[in-house]
Amino acid sequence: MSETELVLRSTRVVTPQGTRAATVTVRDGKIAAVLPHDAPVPAGARVEDFGDDVLLPGLVDTHVHVNDPGRTEWEGFWTATRAAAAGGITTLVDMPLNSLPPTTTEANLHTKREVARSKAHIDVGFWGGAVPGNVKELRPLHDAGVFGFKCFLSPSGVDEFPQLDREQLAAALGEIAGFGGLLIVHAEDSDHLAAAPQPHGPKYADFLASRPRASENDAIAGLIALARRLDARVHVLHLSSSDALPLIAAAKDEGVRITVETCPHFLTLTAEEIPDGATEFKCCPPIREAANQDALWRGLADGTIDCVVSDHSPSTADLKTPDFGDAWGGISSLQLGLPAIWTAARERGHTLDDVARWMATAPAALVGLRHKGAVEPGRDADFAVLDPEAAFTVDPAGLQHRNKITAYAGRTLHGVVRSTWLRGRRINDGGALSEPSGRLLDRPGPQGA
Repeated sequence: MSETELVLRSTRVVTPQGTRAATVTVRDGKIAAVLPHDAPVPAGARVEDFGDDVLLPGLVDTHVHVNDPGRTEWEGFWTATRAAAAGGITTLVDMPLNSLPPTTTEANLHTKREVARSKAHIDVGFWGGAVPGNVKELRPLHDAGVFGFKCFLSPSGVDEFPQLDREQLAAALGEIAGFGGLLIVHAEDSDHLAAAPQPHGPKYADFLASRPRASENDAIAGLIALARRLDARVHVLHLSSSDALPLIAAAKDEGVRITVETCPHFLTLTAEEIPDGATEFKCCPPIREAANQDALWRGLADGTIDCVVSDHSPSTADLKTPDFGDAWGGISSLQLGLPAIWTAARERGHTLDDVARWMATAPAALVGLRHKGAVEPGRDADFAVLDPEAAFTVDPAGLQHRNKITAYAGRTLHGVVRSTWLRGRRINDGGALSEPSGRLLDRPGPQGA
């Protein structure tokens, strides 16, 4: 066995057993041991002492729209993974749409992987897509290493990735359940959306009325019923409506194999504060009222909601027109998720142990990456070093993603990422980013990552 090459020390190391002063040893890019803070340093090892800064597991973001290839003026693997590294994220899973081609065939997956290979500053995996007519493509995509399959139950916003109707959803989920896969679902019911008043103009209230909670609630209820009938594994994307939480909790108690995510913008931004014409806040499903946000936090605290991921969905500035009916819907937040969540979490009495569980451990578990998401022996030596007491004001010019648009502009957030480490190598040092060293990840097999 090779020798320990790196020792990381902090008075606050977030581990699955809690936060404590510790020394973390690294060998061959893996965590070799988590030792007492005053443990002797092995001969020849390099020591990095972070003092009171917090050593967290590198975050895992399973909901990122990289848009590469095909819409690289919106984003791209080079810029998205730089933004992720600057924000303490060491692994992301790319969504199958907004790129051209979409990841709906094995050939398209190979195209995307070749584009990403030389541009990835962090580790990158891929979702496949379930769209009308591609049921026969699902097993080949699964065998080729995608982590699961995304579908929409309402229009996606791009013509090349159509929604599934009820029969198509059942056919896709039946196929996916047959090989033990995972379906991740944009759960808004298209009939509810069609019946709602259509949005137009600059008023956020009009846009909010166009995406009623009932659309989410009924879509989730239908998904639960189908997952129960097929004994299938499903995941609800970007939960916005807190009304659905009792349905989800009851389904989990019953043994339905369902998991749920929400996003920083739903936990930190409220409908009441969105100015007219401020379409940088537009996303689907929408940011809802403060009381709804409070209930989402309760669902996160009690485990009904499993994880927090970005749904980074960027666009060019010209697509963010002041009209909520016409503007592109998506929040750009890849670099800011950790401080945004920490700022709100600390005010609600949560700890960085909670944040690490929501943003690293649980997303890694969702996609089966057992070598990611926690500071413990055997995992990849992926870390974010955070000064949780430091504050900063968000300046869009300082963001690494391609288009400097964000709903967090001008906000004061707590938690400054001092450095980011990928397999024992520092890839972000105070905002100075190294050359790409990320790997392309395949879905792990049943027994290991």
